[in-house]
Amino acid sequence: MIEREPRFSWEDGVGTIRRTAVVWVALALAVAGAEAQEPEAAQEVYFRAVGEFFDVPSFELEILRDWSLPPDEIPVILFIAQRAGVLPEALVALRRGGESWSRLAETYGVGAPELHVPVPAQTAAGPLTSVYQKFRDLPTSRWREIRLAPGEIVALVNVRLLAETLGVPPAEVLSRAGSTDSFVQLYGELLR
Repeated sequence: MIEREPRFSWEDGVGTIRRTAVVWVALALAVAGAEAQEPEAAQEVYFRAVGEFFDVPSFELEILRDWSLPPDEIPVILFIAQRAGVLPEALVALRRGGESWSRLAETYGVGAPELHVPVPAQTAAGPLTSVYQKFRDLPTSRWREIRLAPGEIVALVNVRLLAETLGVPPAEVLSRAGSTDSFVQLYGELLR
């Protein structure tokens, strides 16, 4: 009796291709899901640090997060609110109403002297190089004259937060601040 080799039919090939495609799609979805979870996990760790730093319970942070502000801005709300003695929700309402961080900081008396994070004189300040040059050029008695852009305010508050919660020198946070998309991401990288 002669054994025949199994015949390959077009239908079998298409079935194999379909099964392979389904496996690849499933793998792609699994990877995409894992990547989506990573930012969520990074945000959870970041917000836990924010809560501890500002001594704010997690349920209050959840309320602030529900306002759909960028995560990097929530520490700014808490920083200004604590220094000015106002409710964070009031600042959120003003911010969502179109007020800039520069205007809010000025209105509530939180200026460059309060936002300054000390670093060694020769520190590369990354995206805050021009701000630190102003700090170096003026005596501390004139720092109130320094006008900060909204992004600079967000960066200064987050540099302080990351440095103090992670026990990392502010100079290291500054040097890496321009290499990531957000301070949430930078927090996760510095945590590793």
